[in-house]
Amino acid sequence: MRLGTFMMPLHPPKRQPHETYLEDREAILLADKLGYKEALVGEHVTDLAENITSCCMFLASLAHETKQIVLGTGTVNMPNSHPAAIAAQVAMLDHLLKGRLLFGISPGGLMSDAEVFGNYKKDRNAIFLESINMVLDIWKGEPPYKLQGQFFNVTTENTQIPEIGQGFIIKPYQKPHPPIVVTAVAPHSKGVTEAAKRGWNPISANFLLPEWVASHWPRYVEGVRAVGKKPDGKDWRVAKSIFVADDGKTAKRYGHSSEGPYHFYFKQLIRKLVGAGNRGNLFKLDQSEPDSSITADTMTPRLVIAGTVNSVVEQILAFREKVGPFGTLYYPCHDWLDPRLAKRSMELMAEQVMPKVNAALKDSGTEP
Repeated sequence: MRLGTFMMPLHPPKRQPHETYLEDREAILLADKLGYKEALVGEHVTDLAENITSCCMFLASLAHETKQIVLGTGTVNMPNSHPAAIAAQVAMLDHLLKGRLLFGISPGGLMSDAEVFGNYKKDRNAIFLESINMVLDIWKGEPPYKLQGQFFNVTTENTQIPEIGQGFIIKPYQKPHPPIVVTAVAPHSKGVTEAAKRGWNPISANFLLPEWVASHWPRYVEGVRAVGKKPDGKDWRVAKSIFVADDGKTAKRYGHSSEGPYHFYFKQLIRKLVGAGNRGNLFKLDQSEPDSSITADTMTPRLVIAGTVNSVVEQILAFREKVGPFGTLYYPCHDWLDPRLAKRSMELMAEQVMPKVNAALKDSGTEP
């Protein structure tokens, strides 16, 4: 099983962006040093807690300081920008990284972002599909492009000067384009099936109950088989909030209690998804259960793996047995309330937890 990291990121709103940006960069630089294989970063425009406004811009700041790790947009919220801008910026980033790039895409889940860009209560899935189709058409096509849609138009027909290169949008470093990944949130997501048909790979979100994570694998298998291919767990990425400590008491305090950043994370997220986003279904198996029962106190211990090395190994193996044969585990980077503990957890995860997890998978014959 490969190890990666994913950050929304989410910090206390009162923290200054120039401070959290440095922290987020340090986390990815540490991940690169420790051998994490991938690092994905999210973006939002209208959120003081999730304050990276352009994941492409943030990742560009890491292009020449990272060595091995593959960086990813996690995700570009497609309806919020013009397809030509997305195609050009992602292609540029792919060149800066010389191919160390995953292209994560989504319709965007933050309603205040949708409102500020004029997409609130519109069919953002339809806008998303038109946008990504145009981006791919730009990359495989040639100017003047002549792409016309319901939401966007792309052409340089009237202004191109081919002999000097004007009117051309650069193509990615990777051919035909960077690998595309999509976030999977909804239980039994039909989007996972459709993405798989197009050769895109899913990332199951870290804030889902294991039962809902498990519902994604059959949908992925369905999509892959529909186009005559063989499903492979290596292509499925799953995020899971994890905290590893040298002693159990610290693990529970920092990972599960209201004193730690994980509790803050779920308190913030539940307010967004349940209170404002009407997504209480994500946090309960019995849909008749009232949304008022969904709190950070109840959900943090259910959704965060916390413990010493051996305890975390056992919990990861049990989680994987329950949800299915995913090949990459994303360790989300939460706010570094205590930098020493946060860094130590990342170190223990890479240097002790994952070797033991992979040894156990090899012994059981269930390697990805």
